[in-house]
Amino acid sequence: MSQKIKVTYATMSADNEELQSAFDEAIERVKAGWLGVEVPMFINGEKVYAEAKLEDRSPINTDMLLCTAQSGTAEHSRQAIAAAKAAFPHWRQTPWQERVAIIRNIAEKISANSLDLSALMILEVGKNRLEALGEVEETADLLRWYADQMEKNSGFLKEMGKLNPNDPKEQNFSALRPYGVWVVISPFNFPMALSAAPIAAALLTGNTVVFKGALETPYTGWKTAELFAEAGLPAGVFNSVLGPDETTGQALLDSPDVNGWTFTGSYEVGMKVLRTAASGVTPRPAIIEMGGKNPTIVSKTADITKAATGVLRAAFGMNGQKCSACSRVYVQEEVYEAFKARLVEMTKAVKIGDPTERTTFMGTMGHAEGYEKYKKFTEIARRDGVILVGGNVLTEGAFAKGYFVEPTIVEGLPEDHELVKNELFVPLLHLARVKTLDEAMQKANDTIYGLTAGFFGEDPAEIEWFLENIEAGTVYVNRAAGSTTGAWPGVQAFGGWKGSGSSGKGIGAYYTLPLYMHEQSRTIIG
Repeated sequence: MSQKIKVTYATMSADNEELQSAFDEAIERVKAGWLGVEVPMFINGEKVYAEAKLEDRSPINTDMLLCTAQSGTAEHSRQAIAAAKAAFPHWRQTPWQERVAIIRNIAEKISANSLDLSALMILEVGKNRLEALGEVEETADLLRWYADQMEKNSGFLKEMGKLNPNDPKEQNFSALRPYGVWVVISPFNFPMALSAAPIAAALLTGNTVVFKGALETPYTGWKTAELFAEAGLPAGVFNSVLGPDETTGQALLDSPDVNGWTFTGSYEVGMKVLRTAASGVTPRPAIIEMGGKNPTIVSKTADITKAATGVLRAAFGMNGQKCSACSRVYVQEEVYEAFKARLVEMTKAVKIGDPTERTTFMGTMGHAEGYEKYKKFTEIARRDGVILVGGNVLTEGAFAKGYFVEPTIVEGLPEDHELVKNELFVPLLHLARVKTLDEAMQKANDTIYGLTAGFFGEDPAEIEWFLENIEAGTVYVNRAAGSTTGAWPGVQAFGGWKGSGSSGKGIGAYYTLPLYMHEQSRTIIG
């Protein structure tokens, strides 16, 4: 298939019959040939199977068994760490050009199989076609970007100045060198992009890897791991385990042989990883992304339709199960009623349904826990505020065996309310009126998080004010494709401030790879 459009998170629609027909075929192909298998772990170059198993069922229809996966133990994690440690001395000496070639080959394999991988992701996560294909394509682009950055920086060996410019014997270099064994722990909502990208970054920079995917998405986690398992890497360079956080996961934190971590998930667990990284005999690096409570500010000068479109897409794309999802909107009172009416009207028109279908915008919650949280949070919203639209689970007909819910907008909640302060990971949006932009900014910044934020307004001075005052790492102005969502490798650096991230640097940009290395100053007189 010659794909005529590139699907990204900013793609508003894909009215491309060739693409959609090929997608239909991929979905049927995956349903017919991929389901019901058993997927392994991968340790020291071998597929590994555990005594305990877990069943992976689709959130679209829980009768659909996607795969049986391994429920590993702490011993599996220890074995993977030992294999990675043994493989590190050789891997770090592998020329960076060879590592770049391996990662580029994996990126090409992802692109060549993008529709099948996307189809599986739809069935396992419940995200719609554009969201799934966007993630798969983002994964390939992240790998290409990182490979390009390694190449453009010549493996991060830079010649520096001389104390004596006239001394031909003096040479000084800055060399970035790998740490050692790197653990990657990824979430369910972006099971490929937030797995493959940090794995690739760690491998490119000379580290060896132990990967633990989310229990909710073991199939996509394995299909991601399989790309590296089949890439021709020496045994032990890449390892993949799966199992309960309290055993398999805890062992990845407790081991003194782990040299660094990349973790994407909740604030509570992220802070635990950070404390672990700082509590050993020596400090160790931890690249942590911990979610957000992302605001959008709508000025009285805003284009109302553009603002409502951007908020809707950011709040309800992937059922609000994004760390970057818009969850709070502060609107100047002059346009509040007009904005509210437009947003409610558009929200009522959102197509909820089977995410394998072409016209569906909102699929399902990714798992039962999110479904139950939605019911709990909407009950609280109904009790303490006014639900303008939504607030219900869908259980009839085609919705009977899946985790389908309505997009929900609530107003009237106080700013110190738990639904306003806490990251919810459900499609629930807090809408509030403000008198001034300064009031909006104060409320927008009044959070422990600082991941993404958006602004709608046509006054250049207001835009500059927003950019200077907002406390968030990834911000968008007048973006109808998503007011707080949709970063793309090489286009937007994605990373958070405050309680949303640990490094102060984003992924998919210029400063990602150096996070996986420490600097060595080299002076040579000879």
